[in-house]
Amino acid sequence: MAWAALVLGLAGSLHCAGMCGPLALALPHPGRGMGGFVAGRLLYQAGRLLTYMLMGLASGVLGHGLSMAGVQRWVSLTAGLLLLSGLVATAWARPAAWLGRWTLRVKGWLGWGLRRRTMGSLLVLGMVNGLLPCGLVYAAAALAATAGGVWAGMGSMALFGLGTIPVMLGLGLGGRAFPASWRLRLSSMLPASLAAVGLLLVLRGMALGIPYLSPDMAGGSCCHPR
Repeated sequence: MAWAALVLGLAGSLHCAGMCGPLALALPHPGRGMGGFVAGRLLYQAGRLLTYMLMGLASGVLGHGLSMAGVQRWVSLTAGLLLLSGLVATAWARPAAWLGRWTLRVKGWLGWGLRRRTMGSLLVLGMVNGLLPCGLVYAAAALAATAGGVWAGMGSMALFGLGTIPVMLGLGLGGRAFPASWRLRLSSMLPASLAAVGLLLVLRGMALGIPYLSPDMAGGSCCHPR
């Protein structure tokens, strides 16, 4: 399933450019000329990647426990169905109150980082950026939970993060060349990306015996079709 995480990151990076583009453009310049500018943007991306990997570690631990209990396929199936039903309900459902409060808190941390002009603050900004509520990230975490183990979960989220870096790094280095209207249009591609992940999770949960795509997870095995 590693390929699915990477593809999700590559396709989802267009959504990231639309939603997080303003933040990437607002990153402070830590000084030290062009070398410092580029290094700061790289540190910001490294921070995002680190947060995603920690999320993958948590997802992998959860997925491993579910696999040992022999219920991982049902978790994959349920996660996929919830993701698809969430997409249908998004048009009229209001965000949960706790989600709004969490968003405000994360934005406060981002404001703290933006007021500083150090390499360390850019790393922290990237890590905090990874904590912003995002359906795409949650879909990647659900995918990581079905990866088959703790380290596999971390690797899955690492590949997802790496897939988002080319577009996000390009935006941070020369994003002012892309108009805001273009970035907003890109964010509209998120539903298609999430729908693809939802269908993939459902297919994986069905355990049809298709290697890598829908392996037989009977008996707690998720990696070796019988």
